[in-house]
Amino acid sequence: MNHTFSYVVMEDGLTIETILQQKWKLGKKLIHDLRMQKAVSDINGELLQWKATLQKGDILVFKWEGEASNYLLSEQIPLYVAYEDDYLLIASKPRGMATHPNEAGQNHTFMNTVQNYLSNKGQSYGEHVHRIDEGTKGLVVIAKNPIVKGMLDRMLENKEIVRTYEALVEGQVKNNHGTIRAAIGSDRHHPTRRRVSPSGQLAITHYEVVGRHPNFTKVQAILETGRTHQIRVHFAHIGHPIVGDDLYGAKKTPTKTYELHAFKVQFVHPITGEMIVVEDKR
Repeated sequence: MNHTFSYVVMEDGLTIETILQQKWKLGKKLIHDLRMQKAVSDINGELLQWKATLQKGDILVFKWEGEASNYLLSEQIPLYVAYEDDYLLIASKPRGMATHPNEAGQNHTFMNTVQNYLSNKGQSYGEHVHRIDEGTKGLVVIAKNPIVKGMLDRMLENKEIVRTYEALVEGQVKNNHGTIRAAIGSDRHHPTRRRVSPSGQLAITHYEVVGRHPNFTKVQAILETGRTHQIRVHFAHIGHPIVGDDLYGAKKTPTKTYELHAFKVQFVHPITGEMIVVEDKR
């Protein structure tokens, strides 16, 4: 498919090469593809030299052939978009829906709905930068082209994308804020459950109490690491499983759902440099 986007140079003295390699830190293969396809021109369509010095305010137009996303289209739910621009979108995944297909032919996941939304706008690339559990609702960041995907992947790896969760947990959490440090590994007695294990992967969760009820505590949590079921495992570990999360020892609820919401995401936009702060208002 044909990818196109424009970029306004933010400082004097840069070259296309330094922007791609040092500022954006793109992979060698993608840089090679862009070079071979003569993918960068000015606003008038004239090709630019990669080592030529650019000035602040110059507009680079990227146009190249690259991969498309191959999710089947689905109109199962209307997509709630919390933020969108030419480079990325942030949308809210409903509770009870997988983030992406796990096998060929699946068309009932969040990314199938995203693909349908983008397809209706004439776009055929959309890839999630992270995922959230099927039973968790909330915000997912989606890149709209492979360059932005590479940049956001690296930002996630470097902990430059901050995701805040809100949870209702059983009982009274003693401290108003704190950090849970407990390694997480697989539970050999259950195919999907995780457990705190000394031989597991390092896992760190920071939390703050934002509300109290005689039987429950509302907390906000930020993950320093991104292990599977991390918040669920950690709060169960300190004796306060998430309300409704019977997989981790909470009482069953009539809805058979648990109260965990990825409600806020914030990061510096990889292209524009703006601070993006988005909350899920649903």
